[in-house]
Amino acid sequence: MTKSAVSTTALTETRSATTATPYTIGSGDVLNVQVWKEKDLSQTVVVRPDGKISLPLLGDLQVIGKEPSQVEEIVQTRLQSMVVEPRVTVTVTEIHSRMVYITGEVARPGAYPLNTPITVLQLIAQAGGLTEFASRKKIQVIRANNKRDEQLLSYKAMTQSKGGSNLTLNPGDTVVIP
Repeated sequence: MTKSAVSTTALTETRSATTATPYTIGSGDVLNVQVWKEKDLSQTVVVRPDGKISLPLLGDLQVIGKEPSQVEEIVQTRLQSMVVEPRVTVTVTEIHSRMVYITGEVARPGAYPLNTPITVLQLIAQAGGLTEFASRKKIQVIRANNKRDEQLLSYKAMTQSKGGSNLTLNPGDTVVIP
């Protein structure tokens, strides 16, 4: 492989990594809100089911669906009348809003965090694999919008295919292994 081929590949990978969708805060996520030089105003908070967090002096703030940088701006703006030159940093310390679920004939059914893109086959692997009684030809995906995926997935097709029959899961999706 030539030197230019390596740098072109690295450049392509870097570009695709930077074009990823920004993370938006969801219900249940844990945020660390730090106000520089203001220890009493800095807090670790959980996003409530109503999409809000509570901070000293500021009360409730709507954060669901916003990026951490947007929350920083909101907190900074609200603190300007109370703190001289407030500098705010918001980091997501725990992600609980992005989950996928698997139920039925797998070793460990349950909820699994969706921190990176994952396929049905990868979720089955995380759940410990299929049990001996699992129907390998009738795997169903229930999308978060509660519509069953029209096609029934086949375990054999997913393991032998180059990804055509192996669906990528979205937050809130449920995989059913009868």
